[in-house]
Amino acid sequence: MTVLCSLHRPGSAEATPGVHRPRWEVADVFRLYGEAYRCAHRLPLSHLRVMHAIEVCRTEFLGGHVERCDHCGFERHAYNSCRNRHCPKCQALAKAAWLEARKADLLDVGYFHVVFTLPHLLNPVALWNKKTVYNLLFRTVADTLQTFGAAPRNGLGGKLGFTAVLHTWDQQLRPHVHLHCLVPGGVLAPDRASWIHARPDFLFPVKALSKVFRGKFIAALKQALAGGQLQFPGAPASHETPAAFGQLIRRLWKKPWVVYAKRPFAGPVTVLDYLGRYTHRIAISNYRITRVHDGSVSFTYRDRADDDRKKTLTLPASEFIRRFLLHVLPKGYVRIRHFGFLASRAKGKDLPRCRELLGMSPQTPAADAQPSRQELLERLGLDFSKCPHCRHGTLHRVAGLPPIHHQLAHSRSADLQRPDT
Repeated sequence: MTVLCSLHRPGSAEATPGVHRPRWEVADVFRLYGEAYRCAHRLPLSHLRVMHAIEVCRTEFLGGHVERCDHCGFERHAYNSCRNRHCPKCQALAKAAWLEARKADLLDVGYFHVVFTLPHLLNPVALWNKKTVYNLLFRTVADTLQTFGAAPRNGLGGKLGFTAVLHTWDQQLRPHVHLHCLVPGGVLAPDRASWIHARPDFLFPVKALSKVFRGKFIAALKQALAGGQLQFPGAPASHETPAAFGQLIRRLWKKPWVVYAKRPFAGPVTVLDYLGRYTHRIAISNYRITRVHDGSVSFTYRDRADDDRKKTLTLPASEFIRRFLLHVLPKGYVRIRHFGFLASRAKGKDLPRCRELLGMSPQTPAADAQPSRQELLERLGLDFSKCPHCRHGTLHRVAGLPPIHHQLAHSRSADLQRPDT
């Protein structure tokens, strides 16, 4: 008895018990409408690679292996993942491994979630200059938070540490560039002799944070333009003239910038769970897609302007693809960064000292103590080793499946085109 995993529709009977598979996937949109989109638009190589990776993920194209149950003899073909960071199907294990590694960084203090958002006026600039603008955002947010942490008038006056995660989308896949920052409630004193606690329910005044953030970012943006780091090809080329750019700067000064701070978390375990919601999230998960039919894509979203109510949006497939690709990051771009006493240069010396001052063990778990892939899967409740047929036996790898070097993933198109039932 053998089943082919990759060519079954999402939600097919071969799925592991207890694991709900979405009916529709981003991959289905690309397989059905991606070729037409590629023909109609000139896409950068990075976008083409992302589309291809998602289309062939867990198909014969990437190869895999045969698994056989040691109890009933059931066999199935399991195909390899693309491991692309923009793929909705390849984030769970990466997130679990990353969070496991972060356990050693947690301190026994309250944590604050602070969000810094760029005004939508900057969307055209950001889309044409992703790496430059995103780097400016990281740099100015870090400078702003560290400036407030080092100022005694804020009740601290020491070295702050925090983790920042870049998101570039809103719930409708539109450009919305912002940083989620997880900040421990306190600082390491300049003489390293004490830990200075923040107030239990307050970190920094958000209005003051937003003004300083705005000033630092605008100054950095002007410097980037003067240094030739900003390019404006195509439609927004008018920003490149001094007069037009000056007008943009004046509008940015007049507009209030948004910095939002949430109430502190109950403890380190809660912090880790919360952080997991943001670290490896992509623009849209497969579970939000409700229908792919007749050249359109429907998906759910939370309407922040309407009391966070859940709604459904339907877009032409070409517009869905366009919005999804807006959030493809530059090659090799690091979207999760650590600063202050959590930065890689300082972490080895400062973090053990912080732990010691807080009455924690200064020793952190060794790198070789990290759990295996199977252990991570079990913690996620994804035990793929159990036979889905008899529910008693264990699946063992018995043979390899070499990659097929032509695009079989598109063979699903005929099946996907059939009317919904």
